[in-house]
Amino acid sequence: MPGLLPAPDANSMRAPSSLHLLTAVKARKGAGSSPTGVVGRRLARCLLAAGDRVRVLAEPEQVADWPVGTEVLEGSVTRPTERAEAFVGADTLFLAGAVPASVRDALGLASAAGTRRIVTLSSHGPEYEEAYPPETWFWLAVERAVEASGMEWTHIRPSAVMGAVLEGTYPATGSDWPETVRREAAVREAFIDTGHYPFVHEEDLAAVAATALRSTDHVGAVLEAVGPPLATRDRLESIGRAMGRPITAVDLAPEACRDAWREQGWPDDGIEVTLFALREYTLRLDELTQWTLDQRPGITDLTGRPPRTFDDWAEEHVHIFR
Repeated sequence: MPGLLPAPDANSMRAPSSLHLLTAVKARKGAGSSPTGVVGRRLARCLLAAGDRVRVLAEPEQVADWPVGTEVLEGSVTRPTERAEAFVGADTLFLAGAVPASVRDALGLASAAGTRRIVTLSSHGPEYEEAYPPETWFWLAVERAVEASGMEWTHIRPSAVMGAVLEGTYPATGSDWPETVRREAAVREAFIDTGHYPFVHEEDLAAVAATALRSTDHVGAVLEAVGPPLATRDRLESIGRAMGRPITAVDLAPEACRDAWREQGWPDDGIEVTLFALREYTLRLDELTQWTLDQRPGITDLTGRPPRTFDDWAEEHVHIFR
């Protein structure tokens, strides 16, 4: 019939893709340490593969190596007002590396820009910080600010990230392994034969974050992106298998391990937490392993596949030990 318009092309009927703003900061050895770049690059790939758009506000040390299609702006979430334009048009914000002193500025810019959802890369610190005065909070201060922002929110509290060693952002067991394995095919650490520590693969953590950013199913929730406690000895054997040769393990006394980690620049509080956890996860191994398995939604629920193992990680990253 005359005057009828042609049927619209299917492509023209698609909803516009979401724009996700991710933040990444340089490695820190003090409060708020987390591998923002390691996780963020994996997350960017997930979001781009889903057809969404990705913008990154990255400190100078983190501007390289983002996947093709990522819009990268140099700046810092710790000084958000210097790059207010980064927030313009962002539908969601993956808040990683924020600090209590300026997190409200970042959230104010996001809210003014129309951002509807915040996903926080947090830590297993808030549940302990709550027993101390608010002026001492770090992770809990960030979480509370997000909750008060008026935007939808989800917090992700991961266990230690396998790939944190790539950035040197965690004072945990394994932080100096690539260097000592390359130099002398050896590792020196406390509790080599008895220690356990929980780890999650950065790919799984990124997949959890992508789900939280793209879905309303987990708004107002704390997601425990946790892996099971792994024996230190088993992790060393995984790396040795990937390399095709054994690694010598030297069991240090805790005080000698403290000294070694201090020389690497780790703060005393981070060192003590690590040593405590190595002992505690061993003493309560069955209980804490079951706690991990009992988390709902767990990583499998959120990603649709079993968690990646440390064997997987060692094979992917064997080059850093050679």
